[in-house]
Amino acid sequence: MVPIPPDLVHALTALLKERGLANQEARPLFVGTHDERLTRFGATHIVRRAVATATASRPELARKTISPHVFRHSLAMKLLRSGVDLLTIQAWLGHSQVATTHRYAAADVEMMRRGLDKAGVSGAHGVRFRPKDAVLQLLDSI
Repeated sequence: MVPIPPDLVHALTALLKERGLANQEARPLFVGTHDERLTRFGATHIVRRAVATATASRPELARKTISPHVFRHSLAMKLLRSGVDLLTIQAWLGHSQVATTHRYAAADVEMMRRGLDKAGVSGAHGVRFRPKDAVLQLLDSI
């Protein structure tokens, strides 16, 4: 089991204290405006507010798409590029099927190229298939 970084423990402990929650209490830690479990819409609203605030000092952010989904995708790609297997990433993201997670691998052509290079398979010296006369005769007879 991977230990939780001390700064994360400190931040979560402070949040529990701020919310008045005991360590094992079965109440949501992250809540919306009505003190109920934070929804995906609430998370999106929080991110949009933070981006709007940050745009004042970093105007280039206004041209970027920033959302909770972008954070999820960025995490998945970081894990994938770090060599984490698809089943582990599937568990992290909560995908019900590994095929959904596989889309991240299919999207990263650069990672595929590096994998082929590492395996000693290079497209630079590819050999084009040239069928022999016997193969051509067989195909013609079909």
